[in-house]
Amino acid sequence: MPLEFCEQPPEPAAFKSLYDSTGWGPRERTVAFYAEALAGSWACCAAYEDGQLLGFGRLVSDGRLHAYVNEMIVLPGHQGRGVGREILRRLLARCQAAGIEDIQLFAARGKSGFYAAQGFGPRPEDAPGMQYRPLLP
Repeated sequence: MPLEFCEQPPEPAAFKSLYDSTGWGPRERTVAFYAEALAGSWACCAAYEDGQLLGFGRLVSDGRLHAYVNEMIVLPGHQGRGVGREILRRLLARCQAAGIEDIQLFAARGKSGFYAAQGFGPRPEDAPGMQYRPLLP
């Protein structure tokens, strides 16, 4: 059966299951937690096969200046089939349609080659991304 792509967010339970496949966060997070996370999305693209969520990507954006690829997830057994590439292509098209030129992301370990092949490159040495880490008292 062919892949189907949808610009609506997936059901929160399906998103939780997909997210849990990455090992990125605690599995104890509730479905409601993921529903709230999805509500903050500016644009989404989900990939399905036979009704099963195989991949999902989303953007957080102000809609004009900046967009951030917040998640790009494809089930491990379905990677290498072009699912992620098509999801990202559709998300980038959404940015281009809105006139957004500043599109950023943080690649998961071992995945930077995928993004480089899609046109992403490292930020300049004097302007790399930064991450907040609270100072201990």
